[in-house]
Amino acid sequence: MPLALLALAIGAFGIGTTEFVIMGLLPEVAGDFGVSIPTAGFLVTGYALGVVLGAPLMTVLGTKISRKRMLMLLMGLFIAGNLLSAVAPVFGVMLAGRVVASLAHGAFFGIGSVVAAELVAPEKKAGAIAMMFTGLTVANVVGVPLGTLVGQTLGWRMTFAIVAGLGVLGLAGIAKLVPDLPKPEGVRLRHELAAFRNVQVLLAMAMTVLGFGGVFAAVTYLAPMMTDVAGYADSSVTWLLVLFGLGMVTGNLVGGKFADRALMPLLYISLGALAVVLALFTLTAHNKIAAAVTITLIGALGFATVPPLQKRVLDQASGAPTLASAVNIGAFNLGNALSAWLGGIVIAAGLGYTAPNWVGAALAASALALAILSAVLERRSTTAPSVVVTGGAPIERATPVHH
Repeated sequence: MPLALLALAIGAFGIGTTEFVIMGLLPEVAGDFGVSIPTAGFLVTGYALGVVLGAPLMTVLGTKISRKRMLMLLMGLFIAGNLLSAVAPVFGVMLAGRVVASLAHGAFFGIGSVVAAELVAPEKKAGAIAMMFTGLTVANVVGVPLGTLVGQTLGWRMTFAIVAGLGVLGLAGIAKLVPDLPKPEGVRLRHELAAFRNVQVLLAMAMTVLGFGGVFAAVTYLAPMMTDVAGYADSSVTWLLVLFGLGMVTGNLVGGKFADRALMPLLYISLGALAVVLALFTLTAHNKIAAAVTITLIGALGFATVPPLQKRVLDQASGAPTLASAVNIGAFNLGNALSAWLGGIVIAAGLGYTAPNWVGAALAASALALAILSAVLERRSTTAPSVVVTGGAPIERATPVHH
C-alpha cells in the first residue's frame, strides 16, 4: 500500500476524533456555556446534518480543481472549524465551528475513497479504501478516549486545539505524499449527477443508511443501556466504547480484504449476522460479559460493510464516482440520525433501553433485503433479448450484455 494512504488515514483519524469526542465532553461544554445537556446535544446533531449537506455541496464546488488540492482545502476547512470551536466565546460560535468542521467530513471521505482506489491495482481497491477508513476506526479506540480524558483534565478547549493540530499533520501529509492525479477528462457536474439515475447506486446508498443505521440504533443509547440494564458503572462506558472501536477496526480490515474477492457474499454475511446480533443484544444486554462481547461484534459486523458498500458505489458510478462517493458518506450520517430518532421513539414509548436493538435489527435486515434485491436486478441486467432472423421469422434470444 502506498504511503499516500497513511496521509489520508491521518486526516480520517482527526475527522473521526472530532465527530465522536463531543459525546464524552457534553457535560463539560454545557457547564462552561451555561446551557442544558439537550441544548449541548445540538453540537452532535448539527455536525451530522453538516455532513449530510456538506458532502454533495463541497464535492460539487470541488469539481473544477484537482482532487489533491480539494483534499488540502477540505483539511484547511476542518482545521478552521476546530480552532473556532476551541476559542468559541459563546455557544453559538461553538456550534458554528462544529458545522464548519463537518462540511469537510463527507467530501473528504468521498474524494479520499476515489483517490485511494486510484492509487492501487484494481484488485486492491477495497483494501485501499479500508486502509483510509482505518483512521476513522482507530479514532474510536485511541482518539476519542484520549480526547475525552484530555477534555476532562485540561479542559475541552484543549481537546479541540489538539484535533486541529491533527488536521495540520494530515494536511502536510497530503501535500507531501498524495500524488497530483490528473482530473478525468470530460467529466462535468451533469456526468456526476447522472450516476444517481443508476438504480444500483441508489440501492447501495440505501443499504448504507439502513445497515449503518442498525449499528447506531444500539450504540446511541449504549450508555443508559449498559448502566441501567447491564449494571456497569458510569466509568465503564468509555472502555465499552473502546471495545466497540476495536470491533470497528477489525471489521473494517476484514471487510476491506474480502470485498475485493467476494463483495456481495460479504454483504449478505455481514448484514445478516448484524441483524441477528442486534436482536440478541436485547438478551445479552442483561449480562456484563455477554454485553461486552456483543458490543464488539456489533462494531466488527457494522464496519465490515463499509469498504464493500463504498466500493460498490464506486464501481456502479465508475464513469463519474466522486459525487456519488461523497453522498454515500453522507448516507452513513443520515443512517445515524434516522436510527437515533427511531431509537428515541421506542424508548419514549416505554419499551425500555434495549428496545432500540430491535430497531437496529430491523434496519439491518432491511439492508440485507436490499442487497439481495440488488444482486437479483444485476443478474437480470446481464442478459438482454436480441432478435435473430431465421428463415424470415424473428426469434428472440438472450445475449450477454457486458458492463
